Amino acid sequence: MGDKKQFDVCVIGSCNVDLISYVDRTPKIGETIEGNKFEKGANQCVASAKLGGNVAMIGKVGNDVFGQEYVSNLKELGINTDHVYVTPDAATGVAPIIVDKEGRNSIIVILGANLLLSGEDLIKAENIIRQSNVVVCQCEIKQETVLKALEMARKFSVTSILNPAPMPTNFNRDLVKMCDIICPNQHEAEAICGVKVETIEEAYKACKLLLDAGSKIAIITMGEHGAVIASEDQPEPFHVEPPSNINVYDTTGAGDAFVGTLAVLMARCKTMSLKEKVRRACAVASVSVQRAGTQTSFPKYDELPFKLFE
Repeated sequence: MGDKKQFDVCVIGSCNVDLISYVDRTPKIGETIEGNKFEKGANQCVASAKLGGNVAMIGKVGNDVFGQEYVSNLKELGINTDHVYVTPDAATGVAPIIVDKEGRNSIIVILGANLLLSGEDLIKAENIIRQSNVVVCQCEIKQETVLKALEMARKFSVTSILNPAPMPTNFNRDLVKMCDIICPNQHEAEAICGVKVETIEEAYKACKLLLDAGSKIAIITMGEHGAVIASEDQPEPFHVEPPSNINVYDTTGAGDAFVGTLAVLMARCKTMSLKEKVRRACAVASVSVQRAGTQTSFPKYDELPFKLFE
């Protein structure tokens, strides 16, 4: 099991309220259509917490109703919010999402207060980072803040995971060098590596390029095709297949379910193989896509059809 630290996982990044509308089809330009259902959700720290992880969140919300509800919800889930800062200078980030009847989603991210999270804010939260087994970052805050977070994680020998979403236009490749684990999806891997990542074989090549770029471990998530992995210890990439016979209802949040699961497994299960951790993360993500929403789709530990940590 993990080291004797206060937190399994510390997520440093965006606090976005997901506004999900379910429709039979996406509207055409200028068209208004009727939706079927609407939900709100959350992010990776919730996925880790629902699996039993002891989790902290470092981020920034606006001084508005969305921000108040967001922080209150995290607290109800037992997530440490001591360093979820409130700013009067921007609104809480939101992510309007449309999900069609095939479970496919379209997302617009309006970052708002997330862009005001600074390196100075991270310094105030230094003890939280120091007392975590794993730090998780995304690219929904300023890249210089992400880089500072990864530098602090390395300074304190904390394992870091970078999920480079949404992919910035001018991606700072120093982020790849500074993280321990980079976990992009196919599109993000294409943008970083400059090669197509449509097939498993192409993902093998991209994983090697991510290792060459400086990451210790590269994991490319492939949606319904599972994930591809390579590492310094095992540089020859290999494929992890997802569970079969999955009835997809809503893919929104599947990536967060994967990363949140991977993070808590990295924190708790030091002797478990990387391949097995990724296999279990795929299994949890497969549970989430059979349910509606983001936070509502993330399974609790006792809802899984297998023992996560054994």
